[in-house]
Amino acid sequence: MSDRPVRTRIAPSPTGMMHIGTARVALFNWLYARHTGGKFLLRIEDTDRERSTDAAVQVIFDGLTWLGLEPDETPVFQFARADRHRAVVDEMLSRGAAYRDYMTPEELEAEREVARAEGRVIRSPWRDLSPNDAPDRPFVVRLKAPQDGETVVDDQVKGLIRFENRTLDDLILLRTDGTPTYNLAVVVDDHDMGITHVIRGDDHLNNAARQTLIYQGLGWEVPAWAHLPMINGPDGKKLSKRHGSQAVSEFDDMGYLPEAMRNYLAKLGWGHGDDEIFSDAEAAAWFDIKDVVSAPARLDWDKLNHLNNHYIRQADPVRLAGLVRKVLESRDVRLRAGDDTLIAQTIPFVRDGAKTTLDLADAVVFALKARPLELPEKTRSQLAEPEMAARFQALRAALAASPAWDVPTLEGCLRNFAESQGIGLGKFGPQLRSVLSGGAPAPDLAGAMTALGREESLGRIDDALSLLA
Repeated sequence: MSDRPVRTRIAPSPTGMMHIGTARVALFNWLYARHTGGKFLLRIEDTDRERSTDAAVQVIFDGLTWLGLEPDETPVFQFARADRHRAVVDEMLSRGAAYRDYMTPEELEAEREVARAEGRVIRSPWRDLSPNDAPDRPFVVRLKAPQDGETVVDDQVKGLIRFENRTLDDLILLRTDGTPTYNLAVVVDDHDMGITHVIRGDDHLNNAARQTLIYQGLGWEVPAWAHLPMINGPDGKKLSKRHGSQAVSEFDDMGYLPEAMRNYLAKLGWGHGDDEIFSDAEAAAWFDIKDVVSAPARLDWDKLNHLNNHYIRQADPVRLAGLVRKVLESRDVRLRAGDDTLIAQTIPFVRDGAKTTLDLADAVVFALKARPLELPEKTRSQLAEPEMAARFQALRAALAASPAWDVPTLEGCLRNFAESQGIGLGKFGPQLRSVLSGGAPAPDLAGAMTALGREESLGRIDDALSLLA
């Protein structure tokens, strides 16, 4: 199946966002293309000019780039191919697979009412009239669909689906102004792009039957269809704003990593045994569109958070530091020279409990505080006690004498100090944490001091002791 293209259908959204369902469609196309040795192709279906703004189209490109799903060839813009679409309609007219319909709007409405009353689809009287009798007035071009028999869609996900042809209308191919319709344009474009597999949402299942008739009318090979079920909310109902994020950009803003989203989206309706965490290469090797389940998937925030935490723990701290910087800047946090390095060296000590990069940003705040730190009133009063003040003086000396400044050495230093004082860590640990973090959340003591470094850690302790002078 080398070089067999796989198409992902992506059209600009009237809401100006790239929906999570669209992202999964793109991912499944990308995985199937990689699995079969084919190509992942992208077409921007921009025939609706009102909603196909530059900004709406850019949302698609940005979403795919963030997900890491780059098409293998230059994207095709459907609107630019209108002349080709019209030429194909001329071919269908010459083959008798289409006809010009001269019904006026009033005649069409009357036919619509009769068809509704008789429980059938609209049929134009011009279907069987001679073109020689054509009046001099506007017309649409319709598909001359068969009126008996059935059209079978062999769907890779849902199985064989049969449509009685008497229920399929003669759909419009060209409007009165000569602009092509969606169903015509996608068929022509898929044929010209060499598409063999069309993987898209199941809201297009009925279109598959109509598009099959266009293929047959042109004598073209029909591609393999695969219609993916919807993604529902955790309650099993259609995904909506009440369930939280729906757009890819929102997941980015909420601190999810693209590799976590790819892993998670792959699990929405498809899986490989009990494997929960897998690489892109493993997913591509295992993925087959025939293994996608036909039932709707459910968005599960707990599973997404679990996966994101896994990938945060695996990610390069320098890369994470760049993402954390963006979060902090969005919160109007003023960063100083050297803070990027400080964030990167702090991340390994705080990321185990982080579900998102927003959590990471919260967790590194203690390290970014400028000296002298403002201590909580409780800590100040505790340090003012003679016994605690003396203990901290001795602790500072013990830490300054530490031969190395890493977690194992500092853990040993703190343990030895507690034993020399005949006390437990609980007698000075909470106060030391507060002195090091200014009351902000912080990792364990040895981790916090390692992240801060020797000079900064001792400096913060000195600042606290100076309050007692």
